[in-house]
Amino acid sequence: MNIDHIAIWAKDPEALKEFYVRYFSAVAGERYYNPSKEFTSYFLTFPDEGARLELMNVPEIADRGIPDKYRGYCHIAISLGGKDKVDAQTEQMRADCVVILGNPRTTGDGYYESIVADPEGNIVELCA
Repeated sequence: MNIDHIAIWAKDPEALKEFYVRYFSAVAGERYYNPSKEFTSYFLTFPDEGARLELMNVPEIADRGIPDKYRGYCHIAISLGGKDKVDAQTEQMRADCVVILGNPRTTGDGYYESIVADPEGNIVELCA
């Protein structure tokens, strides 16, 4: 059994698409649009062909705010393949003014990671 995809409601799916394409080499599928529901989505595929990411929008989407902790999904973790890659990607994102929520470190459970926010505040862990 595999996770096929994870979906994110997005205010600006175009901006999120560009973020994941730029920083994680995602490949965006064609824009899907359902006129009766005014629903738009993109599926993003990552180089290692694991789970895909779906970016979805409808006009009535509302901001939920970004509290420190809330129930439900917490973050997406993307494996970059090594500590040096986590360090380099974090510094590139910092230079590009991406919000860095946590600098590279080894966590108590043994992960080497940094934490960033995508353009809509979704939490993304960069893992070794």
